[in-house]
Amino acid sequence: MCPGHPGGSTTARSRGGGSPMSSVSKGIKKVEVGLKWDPSPAGTPPNDLDIIAATYASEAPYGNPVYLVHFDSRSPDGTITLNRDSRTGQGFGFDEVMVLELDRLASTYSRVVVGVAIQQQEGQKVFGDITNTVVRIREGYTDLAQSDLAAVAGSTATTIAEFTRDESGTWTFREAIRGFDADPTSFAALMGSEV
Repeated sequence: MCPGHPGGSTTARSRGGGSPMSSVSKGIKKVEVGLKWDPSPAGTPPNDLDIIAATYASEAPYGNPVYLVHFDSRSPDGTITLNRDSRTGQGFGFDEVMVLELDRLASTYSRVVVGVAIQQQEGQKVFGDITNTVVRIREGYTDLAQSDLAAVAGSTATTIAEFTRDESGTWTFREAIRGFDADPTSFAALMGSEV
């Protein structure tokens, strides 16, 4: 899944963190997920975080994802795009930005899970090793959720949001901070599991 980025641990263990029902919002159409963090200290491996989105079919909302969107891909229909990708955390504002146009997703999809994973370069880093991490989820100018990922400080990957579509076609957002001990490839297979 992530060529050019060696994986870390392949053992995935769910860790508690955050309150999975802390934010619920209905009627979501277009969402922006922003992620920022500080660069690593000079002489140490770069801090490289990635936003990952997994899209699930209506007939198997907790099965395998139909497709993933991450730093070197996009959704086949162009409804989920990663507009900005950083491998170091350098720069101003948000280092990575993903846009999800949920109202344009085909009716065959009813669930999208978004997460963040740390690319493991040399050694192993957890979120607690990376300073000033912020994840912001917003629709238009309204912030739906914001987290510093402190609740999953000992994890290498975490889900951050779940979007589900009901029978009427309305999308609902739920903040879902849930940490994992997994490299990005393993995390992609685990992130949609039922809580």
